[in-house]
Amino acid sequence: MKNKRCAQIISTGTYVPEPVMTNKDFEKFLDTSDEWIETRTGIKSRHIVPRDKHVAASELGAKAAGIAMKRAGIDPDQIDGIICATFTPDSFFPSTACRIQAILGCSCSFAFDISAACAGFIYALSNANALIVAGNASNILVVGSEVISKTLDWTDRSTCILFGDGAGAVLMQASEQNGRGVLSTYMASDGTLGDILMLPSWGEKRTMKMKGNEVFKHAVRMMSDASLRALEMAGINMEQIDLFIPHQANIRIIQSVADHLSIPDEKVVLNLQKYGNTSSASIPLALDEVWNMGLIKEGTKVLLTALGGGVTVGSSIIRF
Repeated sequence: MKNKRCAQIISTGTYVPEPVMTNKDFEKFLDTSDEWIETRTGIKSRHIVPRDKHVAASELGAKAAGIAMKRAGIDPDQIDGIICATFTPDSFFPSTACRIQAILGCSCSFAFDISAACAGFIYALSNANALIVAGNASNILVVGSEVISKTLDWTDRSTCILFGDGAGAVLMQASEQNGRGVLSTYMASDGTLGDILMLPSWGEKRTMKMKGNEVFKHAVRMMSDASLRALEMAGINMEQIDLFIPHQANIRIIQSVADHLSIPDEKVVLNLQKYGNTSSASIPLALDEVWNMGLIKEGTKVLLTALGGGVTVGSSIIRF
């Protein structure tokens, strides 16, 4: 019997801009403190693109994707598709993915963007998985890239302290190894909650708006539920999960979801203290970190989950 076609993550790549903004830097222009920010969010610093230069999401994304390609030994003409998750695109069109394609020289690939805010990477991963399983592609770059600093009201203490800029990418490749790769993906949305986290585009002040308490409440509930559904779809239980990589939004949200799912601390991957909330880039940034630490081995099972504006939520189970 022929093995079923599946999609495996064969490499990762990340890139963050060099400038680092610490919590201390906010003390210079906001009524806040290093201790206040870290205690409530878990964040110590974040990378921010230079304020006096134009740096686009495609630039960050192309650098991350280029690293993933190099690590996998894949040439640009072997890439069949590029899917970029971002809510800070270079332009409405052409897509940021098309600009990444041009930078990398992937002339044989299709390219398109996905807008699901902080859940964007999982939505992009799910689409790439479906395309590969269906036989429509063999090598797809999935990129999460954000320049969130451009969207912030730097006088709003409730939002501007939370976010950072950066990009992460994975290279997904077709395989016929049973029980490997993406075991399940689950996505859901609730448009009735759209006003709790949003970025206007037309005729309004174009800065992020967030109702923090509402986001926290729904994030814990929906990320937990999405994780359980992904586990059920994969036919495995929580005890079989080796690593839990949640969207790096806020330490309190992450801890609450982990507690709700009874995931021990040693399985929870955290790096928001260095990067802040990088939206669609946060999961690939965290995955790349544990990969480089040697924690991703053959057979490692990872649970990913994220919630973003929309409201959008997604989870995925991957076996490496």
